[in-house]
Amino acid sequence: MRKMAPKSSPRPVVLTIAGSDNSAGAGAQADLKTFSYFGCYGLTAITCVVAEVPGRVTSIQAIRPRIVSEQITLNLAAFPVAALKTGMLFSTSIIEAVAEIFRQRSHRHLPIVVDPVIMATSGDPLLKKSALTAYRKRLLPRANLVTPNLDELKILSGREVRNLTEMKDAGRALVEEYGCPFLLKGGHLRGRQAVDVLMDQNGSEEFSAPFLRGVDTHGTGCTYAAAIAANLALGHSLSEAVGTAKTYITAALTERLRWGKTSALEHFPHCRQGR
Repeated sequence: MRKMAPKSSPRPVVLTIAGSDNSAGAGAQADLKTFSYFGCYGLTAITCVVAEVPGRVTSIQAIRPRIVSEQITLNLAAFPVAALKTGMLFSTSIIEAVAEIFRQRSHRHLPIVVDPVIMATSGDPLLKKSALTAYRKRLLPRANLVTPNLDELKILSGREVRNLTEMKDAGRALVEEYGCPFLLKGGHLRGRQAVDVLMDQNGSEEFSAPFLRGVDTHGTGCTYAAAIAANLALGHSLSEAVGTAKTYITAALTERLRWGKTSALEHFPHCRQGR
């Protein structure tokens, strides 16, 4: 029997540079599931191996920066990557290795979504304090979008953020400082609506959904940013990508999976927008 030649894949390719979460609710595992939902082919560059389950982190093993760089370089050389997303980077040396690749002229056209992973939902630190300077100086200036939650926004801006007005003020200062758009995630404000604000130098746009109480949010930041990256790879505008991702993450939370006291996002919800 004659072998059939493989068809050329029309799927956009998205690369996530992130930690490995053994519970598969966050990190690279969550990103891959999200990319698949939107019909994209996902690649990974693993930065750390994290022993964790929802609500608890027990151990972090960082990958050597040289290996992180090689993973990224090999992927970019072999695949037509259409968008990049960063998650847990953990240390100054890993951040610098990633930023150096982003600095190269051949990769400057790729949209880069930076999820500034600083701590887990449980409160466990996922970024060394000494690495914050490298984040600010080396990575954020090269981003096309940064997606901080409320705690990350406070740390990056150095401001108190207790309401929507203060959230916007902090975000506006960061946009001015780094010259790139920020998606400010307001779920931790705990109002009736979870309001996220997309800000750039031209203004702001709000995206709202009902706030879901009593829900374990492990992996929501990773998943949200991955959904945005996937939609950018599909050719959508930033506003369209964020709107579609907001609908998706809301559905993933609403239809979350449960095993006794443990729960996880449903990365393949009955949500068809953006597909």
